[in-house]
Amino acid sequence: MLSVAETKKITNAMYLIASTKLRRARADLDNTRPYFEALRGEIKRIFRTVEDVDSHYFYPADGSHITEGTYGCLVITADKGLAGAYNQNAIKQAMALLEQNPDTKLFVVGEYGRRFFTQRRIPIEQSFLYTAQNPTMQRAREISARLLDGFDQGELKKIFVVYTDMESSVSFRAQCTRLLPFHRAHFDDAVVKERKVKDPFEFLPDARAVLHNIMQSYVSGFIYSALIDSFCCEQNARMSAMDNANKNAEELMAQLGLAYNRVRQAGITQEITEVSAGARAQRRGK
Repeated sequence: MLSVAETKKITNAMYLIASTKLRRARADLDNTRPYFEALRGEIKRIFRTVEDVDSHYFYPADGSHITEGTYGCLVITADKGLAGAYNQNAIKQAMALLEQNPDTKLFVVGEYGRRFFTQRRIPIEQSFLYTAQNPTMQRAREISARLLDGFDQGELKKIFVVYTDMESSVSFRAQCTRLLPFHRAHFDDAVVKERKVKDPFEFLPDARAVLHNIMQSYVSGFIYSALIDSFCCEQNARMSAMDNANKNAEELMAQLGLAYNRVRQAGITQEITEVSAGARAQRRGK
């Protein structure tokens, strides 16, 4: 009973820590969304203003697809377990992509993912050794620079991101999203508030160069959003796991308390029986 009580103190402390980190991560996630939507709006504006603009970050305008080549996959996991099925769901998405296209290079964030692929001797192209805790924009830029370098040089034909999306405050889902190349329809469907401008836009040095620079910022922003989103889901999953652990500890304490009371009552009853028997024997002797 003392051991269970001490364990409950640890799980309760982890629950409180996870709830604090979750509130901070949600605030960061809410702060990144306006920037993300603004970039989508500017990309949509470029396509609407200059119809013949082209970029290797997008599928061809005729809608043809890339079916062959080496893929790159950024897998975002946690640094530790005790978060329910959070890590396993992300690993399943990455393994499903490897089954579909064995020629996939893995880029891993998080100690859990590094251990998983290393133990199973699955090659990792690059492991970002900094922790998955407290993601920053600087780390997102470092990751995006490495992925964009491989994409620009033609080493990677497609880039996927495996992360956990927080659909609501109580539900989250691991998903594999294609990051590059984009479809134009992805930005045509963007719903953003745009200012009404009468004068025509001028792009310096040209629209293609402007689009190229914006796409690099958009990729960095997407990865940063995926890092924060995954971090929120990790803390949410850990809160749920620790809450279930607390409830199980309370049930176990109740069962152990009942068993302890029965054993103690049996001991007391045994002592009373022995005293009564001794007193009866003395009376018979007299």
